[in-house]
Amino acid sequence: MANLKLNYSYAGLSERLSDIISSKPAVDDDMLEELTDELIMADIGVDTAERIIELLKSSIKDEGLTTPEEVKYKLSKTIEKIVDVEGTMDLSGKSVILVIGVNGSGKTTGIAKMANVFKQHDKKVLLAAGDTFRAAAAKQLSHWADAVGVSVVKHDEGADPSAVVFDAISASKARNVDTLIVDTAGRLQNKKNLMDELSKMKRVVQREYPEAKLYTMLVLDANTGKNALSQVEKFSEVSAIDGIMLTKMDGTAKGGIVVTIADVYKIPVIYMGIGEKKEDICEFDAREFSREIL
Repeated sequence: MANLKLNYSYAGLSERLSDIISSKPAVDDDMLEELTDELIMADIGVDTAERIIELLKSSIKDEGLTTPEEVKYKLSKTIEKIVDVEGTMDLSGKSVILVIGVNGSGKTTGIAKMANVFKQHDKKVLLAAGDTFRAAAAKQLSHWADAVGVSVVKHDEGADPSAVVFDAISASKARNVDTLIVDTAGRLQNKKNLMDELSKMKRVVQREYPEAKLYTMLVLDANTGKNALSQVEKFSEVSAIDGIMLTKMDGTAKGGIVVTIADVYKIPVIYMGIGEKKEDICEFDAREFSREIL
């Protein structure tokens, strides 16, 4: 699995935050106001940015922080505490992961990257082409499955996604698969249909495969910035979300979205996509992330 390498936007954020802290003769309200503005510009929500600075201000007062190094360290630890949301996917034993997200978010590529990670951990993986709505969705998933070296269960376009899941569970049992990853349709514009579809798929898993742990993973394009928050909001209305994969973190993403999701929704970011190859994925680490930002 790749190491976290933040893009130019992150490097710029880190540099700007450091410049603000280092350029001020004293830790004062002007510095804190500039830090707040910079955090907001990095796609951290206004409420979250203000909360970070309020926590920092309390630490400065209570701990008597005066040097730029002390302030930088405390800001980093404050961000780390916010993004370190409890929760993970326990992939010991049998598991099923329903992967949700809008079309264009990098969902299919993200599925392939996860499958590759699980294979590297000696897991037997099977994919299910549950997006029977979008033309060529199954073909695209099959392409990535071939690249990773895993099999796909698929039906014709327009088929019932729950029937795909049923057959994929049967195949998982027959082949002694450890992890079944299910692609789903990204039709967020019709929330009721999507909710009904996901609920039906979950019922099939719970009925036919009760011994398997069931998770729902939301894939978000980090480049969409604050728009990704509205997707979290809308998908949360459709299904409980166990974890998030942020894709395209190697692009122009500013990174603040990670902090806001953790602060507002308390959903853990589990994986980050940092490139186009199947190996370009890293597990999210709160400490490493906060250190890279500062």
